[in-house]
Amino acid sequence: MNRFFVKQSQLNDTPVVITGEDYNHIKHVLRLKRGEEVLLCDGGDKEYLCTVTDYLTEKEEVLLEITDIFANARELPAKITLFQGYPKGDKLETIVQKAVELGAFEIVPVRMKRCVVKLDEKRAEKKIERLNAISLSAAKQSKRGIVPEVTRIMSIEEACCYAGSMDYLLLPYENAEGMERARELIKAACGKKHIGIFIGPEGGFEPSEVEKIETVGGRVLSLGHRILRTETAGMAVLSLLMFMLDRDNETI
Repeated sequence: MNRFFVKQSQLNDTPVVITGEDYNHIKHVLRLKRGEEVLLCDGGDKEYLCTVTDYLTEKEEVLLEITDIFANARELPAKITLFQGYPKGDKLETIVQKAVELGAFEIVPVRMKRCVVKLDEKRAEKKIERLNAISLSAAKQSKRGIVPEVTRIMSIEEACCYAGSMDYLLLPYENAEGMERARELIKAACGKKHIGIFIGPEGGFEPSEVEKIETVGGRVLSLGHRILRTETAGMAVLSLLMFMLDRDNETI
């Protein structure tokens, strides 16, 4: 069933009014008829089953009636923030898309010493805007209950300060040893409420950056005997955490 994200304030109105791009998608792309159903998500813990009741063409509005409300069981029990060293080219777009599909709560691009890309403020704003549009699209496709935010680009110092409030931090690092230790760290993530994952850029972390992350609680772990690309490493950790944290739900 097709899903759309709305503001909580829209759900207080009867009927619910949908405008803009979602109106065009419902009317002109999906061509939904009166009586057909869609799901609305409020970006929180609820989903709303709605029926199309009317189109106001002159106002470019579609009117929906809420017929049922469900608890959103598609989100992981822990918020996972991916701190991603800013990569080259369009890799970050793929990283955002896949991270959203795998259950990330938030993606934080981070400037690190070995990052090649240097963005001025104007280009950075446009890039973040595009990345958030990709997040929205991926959230719809993967039937997420929220749209994960791609934050502004942070320095490593800002990222460490932000991560300091989280209750569990993982730091995949090519110089780490011991797969048994890595397994223990992944298992220990169960029950945590907010997990951060730090991933280095193409050139990896500088030792001083590893020390900074460890200072705020980062736990270094190995991802195996192979060296993973920056666009692969975060997905590997997210996949492991999704497998460990995701709850059984027979209704999904």
